[in-house]
Amino acid sequence: MSDSRVPIDQMPVLTPEQITADQIPSDSRHARQIARRHLIAEAVMTEGTMRIEDLTARFGISLMTAHRDLDELVGRGLLRKTRGIVSAAPTSLVESSAVYRSTRQELEKRAIAAAAAAHIEPGQAVFFDDSTTVLQMVPHLASRVPLTAITNSITLMNELRGVRDITLLGLGGQFYNWCNAFMGPVTTAEIRRLRPDLVFLSMSAITDDMVFHQNPEMVETKRAMFDSAARRILLADHTKFERRALHAMGALDEFDVVIVDDGTPPRLIDRMRARGINVEVAAVQTP
Repeated sequence: MSDSRVPIDQMPVLTPEQITADQIPSDSRHARQIARRHLIAEAVMTEGTMRIEDLTARFGISLMTAHRDLDELVGRGLLRKTRGIVSAAPTSLVESSAVYRSTRQELEKRAIAAAAAAHIEPGQAVFFDDSTTVLQMVPHLASRVPLTAITNSITLMNELRGVRDITLLGLGGQFYNWCNAFMGPVTTAEIRRLRPDLVFLSMSAITDDMVFHQNPEMVETKRAMFDSAARRILLADHTKFERRALHAMGALDEFDVVIVDDGTPPRLIDRMRARGINVEVAAVQTP
């Protein structure tokens, strides 16, 4: 029997207007199932949260089929399902999938990543975490070579493997599908044996001048990178200040630099600077 799972990076990118049942191919039951699941994932990621009954109406499927499709997507870490609601958005306890996060605040993340890359000097060894904000640094790294890049992110590994003069060190461990990265005791043990010049991190939430994440294994992995690096840089778009998460990793003033976008409220920037936090504001280029 053929497997209906398709690599996440091969999922189609569709606009909300394109997501209709009419576009599901009819050449085979298997192909229709794959295409429908892609479209369901795109629909939920576009909306953030949807009622499962609305999905049945939109795609002309039964409630049983909708649950079966959603269970597959939940199992791959793309969506969350509870009490008749399916969601791609994070909560204080659950982080959203990398696919969904990569579509949020893209312009802000690009601006922050460009500012972050300016802190790299050729010849340095650098930790890059698995965040979608740090991933946006990739286009800028070819101009900072030679460079040793160390990461637990499979996505970032794939992006960097063809870049000339970058020595790529991949951190192993237990693989987590929802973030496409390795975490856990094996990963942190590898991290603690290294002493890079820099680490670039992003977290889910900032509350009371502390950084938080929903996942305790993620916090441990990022904290190990943080503790092992000589210089620590946090990348945080303005929406991180509007969120809450359960597990604290550390205080903002422990970072050497905190890079935010210019959509961050000035009162927050002023407050951080008044507390001795080194804040750098990246200007977002509107299309």
